[in-house]
Amino acid sequence: MKIVCLVKFTPDVDAFEYDYDNNVLIRDNVKQIINPDDACALGFTIRLKKKHPELEIEVVTMGPLSVKKNMEDILRRHIEKATILSDPQFGGSDTLATSLILGTYLKQVEYDVILTGSQTLDGDTAHVPAQLAEYLGVSHMSGITKIDEDTFLKGIPHVEVDTEKYIDTYAIPFPAILSVRKESKYKLPFVRYDDLELDVSDKLQIITNNELNTSAASIGIKGSATRVVKTYMKTYENKEKVVVQNDEEGIEVVYNFLKEKGYL
Repeated sequence: MKIVCLVKFTPDVDAFEYDYDNNVLIRDNVKQIINPDDACALGFTIRLKKKHPELEIEVVTMGPLSVKKNMEDILRRHIEKATILSDPQFGGSDTLATSLILGTYLKQVEYDVILTGSQTLDGDTAHVPAQLAEYLGVSHMSGITKIDEDTFLKGIPHVEVDTEKYIDTYAIPFPAILSVRKESKYKLPFVRYDDLELDVSDKLQIITNNELNTSAASIGIKGSATRVVKTYMKTYENKEKVVVQNDEEGIEVVYNFLKEKGYL
C-alpha cells in the first residue's frame, strides 16, 4: 500500500512577518513548524507503518527551500520518500492555485490514499484537501478524529468525524483523501537519538515548475482569484474565571451555565 502524506510548514506564530502590500505571509527565512493537523495525520501513518513495515510512505509539501531541514527530519523517521514543490512562481498562491500545483504533481504519483490535516494555522480555510479531491476525482472526508486501522488496511477505512453535536462514523473506499484534526490525539514521534544525523539526502527530491509545467497565469499571486480586503491582528478578551465547589451551590452554577449555553 502506498500512502501520501501532505504536510504544510507554517510560520512560527511568535516570529512571522507579513507582506501588507500583497497581503501574503513572508515564508522565506522564517522559522517553520509543521502544521498541527498535518502532524497528526503523519503521526497516524508512522504508527501504522511501525506495525506494518511493508507500507510505503511519501511526504509531500509545497513551500520555500528553507523547509528542507524540516523534511529531512521527517525522513529520519524512516520514511521512504519526501518531495518539496518549490518555485518562486508558486509564491503568494491562494488555496485554488495551491491545489492546482499539488494536484498536478499528485496526478503523476501512484498512491492508494492521501492523508493530510483538516485545517492550517496560517489560513484555517480547510479548502485545499476538498479542492484536491475534486481535482483528482477521489473521495474526501474532513474533520477526522479517529481511523480504524484494520479497515484502513483493507482499503475501506471506518473513520470517526466530530460534528460537535455527534460523533459520526463513515466508511470511505480508496482512493481517497482523509483529513485529520489535531483533536485526533495521533502524535508525531520524535526522531530517535541514533538517527539525528542520518543522511537522508537520497530520499529527498525538489521539484520546480520546470518539471510541473503549470501555467504561470494560474499560480502565484497572478493566478490567485482570492483578494484580501483587510488584515488585522486578532485580539482576545480576558474572561473571568469562576471557581465552584463540589456541593449543591456549585452544581447549580454549572447547571445554569450549561443551560444558558444551550447544552441542556
